[in-house]
Amino acid sequence: MKNFLKILAVCLVSVSVAFAAEPAKSGLRKDRSNLPITVKSNDLAADNKGKIAIFTGKVVAKHGDITIYAEKLTISYGDLKGEVEKVEAEIDVRIVQENRIGTATHATYQSKEGLIVLTGNPKIIQGTDSVSGKIITYYLDEDRSSVSGKVEATIHPPDKKNNVPTR
Repeated sequence: MKNFLKILAVCLVSVSVAFAAEPAKSGLRKDRSNLPITVKSNDLAADNKGKIAIFTGKVVAKHGDITIYAEKLTISYGDLKGEVEKVEAEIDVRIVQENRIGTATHATYQSKEGLIVLTGNPKIIQGTDSVSGKIITYYLDEDRSSVSGKVEATIHPPDKKNNVPTR
């Protein structure tokens, strides 16, 4: 029982910084390192020796302005206390940040780089615009993404009521 509690405590410390983004030299990235994270799921399996925590069943992870929904969320952590190396979301992945929604069957979040890579029918929707392809790399705080492999985009013109052309 004591070992389980120790593993759970390490996992919770790790999760508390799971989505921390290191600020960019250009100042574009938000520093999420001091924000708490909340993870809800049906189950948690923690492996202290393997340095992973696996949340399964209706997972909802909230950290600042980012919410990740998935059926499985795996957090891999390093040797340093609380250092998260990678977060992977699988099965019915939906990532919401402000007015952007990303969907896929798999997502890898790289906290130090402040990016998410979506694969497995990835799509990003912002308002009425959308883009899909084989791989979408989404830069969380830079308002940009890159898409590769059979790209399909739908871009609507600005609302004419708010953007009346001059003659």
